[in-house]
Amino acid sequence: MEVRIRLQKAGKAANKAYNWRVVAMSAREGRDGRTLDILGYYDPAKKSYFSLKKDKITAWIAKGAQVSDTVRSLMKKIK
Repeated sequence: MEVRIRLQKAGKAANKAYNWRVVAMSAREGRDGRTLDILGYYDPAKKSYFSLKKDKITAWIAKGAQVSDTVRSLMKKIK
């Protein structure tokens, strides 16, 4: 099973104020599919409002998970 670390949509849909979760999930799952682990969150409405659990992310990468481009750019902002 190929695992991807990517964003999953969450939050309020009524006024399109979405939040995003950083999750580990199967590459075959859709955007809103079943997650294996929640690794952080991101709110684009608040420019600097994101949090990533670095230890969990590095553990998933060590297991062979691929990181999406968007999550990779968020990781660069933290470093």
